[in-house]
Amino acid sequence: MMGRTHALTGWCAGLAVAPAVGISTLAQALVFAATTAGFALLPDLDHPGARASKLLGPVTGGLSWLLRKASAGLYAITKGPRDERRVGSHRHLSHTVLFAAALGALTSAGTAAGGPWAVAGVVVFGLLLAEDALGDWLLPVSGGAIIWWVYENSPDPLAQLDGVTGLLGIAVALGCVTHCLGDALTESGCPFLFPLPIAGETWYELRPPRWLRFRTGKRVENGLIFPVFTVLAVLLVPGVWPALVGFVQDTFGGTTLEAGH
Repeated sequence: MMGRTHALTGWCAGLAVAPAVGISTLAQALVFAATTAGFALLPDLDHPGARASKLLGPVTGGLSWLLRKASAGLYAITKGPRDERRVGSHRHLSHTVLFAAALGALTSAGTAAGGPWAVAGVVVFGLLLAEDALGDWLLPVSGGAIIWWVYENSPDPLAQLDGVTGLLGIAVALGCVTHCLGDALTESGCPFLFPLPIAGETWYELRPPRWLRFRTGKRVENGLIFPVFTVLAVLLVPGVWPALVGFVQDTFGGTTLEAGH
């Protein structure tokens, strides 16, 4: 399982996309990114041993069972003539752009109908998923962002959550898409474009050339991908990159100037 890598890449994707969807404050960006990081783990709900399946005990365990049954049933009736003989429960239904779009739309509709408390529920669930994968350091970061949100939107911070219902749908869909793109780089690939038929397969596993694929939990993921995205996870936080550039310019620019004299 690529749990922590999925969550980390989801965090980075959330921070990268936040400005494009109109998020302008640090607190909003951190909450958006933490939600995206959490839901970047959700597609693996179709595996009984995944973090998402174990998060809330029998609740998420039951959802995992239902998802596996639905995925296997859909695979049985839609597989093409060249699709593999598989059960179709893991890395199928929940690993498609169709699932990501549907879950994002459902989140937007549900939070719009349910109001601020539904929005808060989606955010908290995403935070719990992300924290379970990335570690307890995410709790104080996200907690600080939430406190900041409350401060910025006083005296009625919950009312301001109504304005982010659509953004949460984007965060959820983006997290699922990020997960699928990560899986597509592995040896197994990912049937991301279902139900588009490709080469006689309805569930065609997208993947790069063999030399670009990696095995989950091995040297490439642990020694290259995770460290690179750890650095990006910090640099993409709003304000960090400009501050770093300014620090370097002040430090080395001054040194160069003095050397010229």
